[in-house]
Amino acid sequence: MNIKNICIVTGSRAEYGLLKPLISRLEKKSKFKVNLVATGMHLSEKYGDTLKEIKNDCFYISQRIDILDDETSPLFVGKSISNGIDKFSNFFNINKPDILIVLGDRFEIFSCCIAAYFLKIPIAHIHGGETTEGAFDEGIRHSITKLSCIHFTSTDEYRNRVIQLGEDPKNVFNVGALFVDAIKDSKLLTKQQLKTEKNIIFGDKNLLVTYHPETLSDQSVKQSFLNLIKVLKKRDDINLIFTSPNADPGNNVIYDLTNDFIKRNNDRAIGFDSLGHLNYISVLQFIDGVIGNSSSGITEAPMFNIGTINIGERQSGRIKGSSIIDCDSDFNSIDLAIDKLYSKGFQRSLKINQSLYGDGSTAIKIIKILEKFTVKDTMIKKFYDLKLKK
Repeated sequence: MNIKNICIVTGSRAEYGLLKPLISRLEKKSKFKVNLVATGMHLSEKYGDTLKEIKNDCFYISQRIDILDDETSPLFVGKSISNGIDKFSNFFNINKPDILIVLGDRFEIFSCCIAAYFLKIPIAHIHGGETTEGAFDEGIRHSITKLSCIHFTSTDEYRNRVIQLGEDPKNVFNVGALFVDAIKDSKLLTKQQLKTEKNIIFGDKNLLVTYHPETLSDQSVKQSFLNLIKVLKKRDDINLIFTSPNADPGNNVIYDLTNDFIKRNNDRAIGFDSLGHLNYISVLQFIDGVIGNSSSGITEAPMFNIGTINIGERQSGRIKGSSIIDCDSDFNSIDLAIDKLYSKGFQRSLKINQSLYGDGSTAIKIIKILEKFTVKDTMIKKFYDLKLKK
């Protein structure tokens, strides 16, 4: 029996939480040998040292590849990508996996895909075809699609976008989203456990706040986030749980403003560099909604029948359910969005909200496809021209 040597690279807390059900199922399959590589924010204490979460899940980490530069300016992204290409090229040249599996659109993942492409290692990309018009993740995601040979999208619309980019439909599969699997697989923590283990105090009203820089926007990160902080200061009857931003340019401003707010409002606000995936989705059970501009508010939050206030343009273009309230980043827009979130009519509508991303069998579908996937000659791709197919 030919065993496929699979390399999975993870660079962030959020993406690892999605990959976990796939990793656990792959490791149980005799047809695959799994090498898990940790990079990016996993290796930084600033972002919660989330390597611990992988270790606690008893997954063996084959390699740690540290690529992040110490800066937090746009220049640091280019330096980190350059560093990643260099280190991943050396790693792939020695280890030569049969398939590289990656998820999403982070620049850490982009660097590893560039290295793999030039060393002729086939790439399987999860969550292609999505759009985030307010962040440079947008261009990175589509670039990874063009470097990849096999594609696992979360909806038919996203599958069609990947095909629109010239990818052969026979290699593009709508399998649903791994976060549905991750939630179904998890034994969620109780409110008491979250209080004991994370010191989270829930009030009559509760919101989870996650805000990332809009890396393609001309608007000031500081001013946009200040508007949110001013609204949250006014809403002193709401308990707040903050999670830290990604390793993107402008994140230091968000860090500083968040920490200052928490110090001044420590009776109702708490912050975490990283909650970890299990704690994060467990919290979603007990809050009224998510506010900020994280993709988790668009994807995971609706599964718990709670609302999401999506601020600004970072997530523009994503498929959104009726539980998502889009608003601008000015004070009045955010304030009105909170009013809508807590309105009786909106709260009633949440009871019939449904997930748009499959039934929780995504990992199983991916594995069945990988079992049949032929590695040979996958690097030579013909552009699938939609005009010629009509």
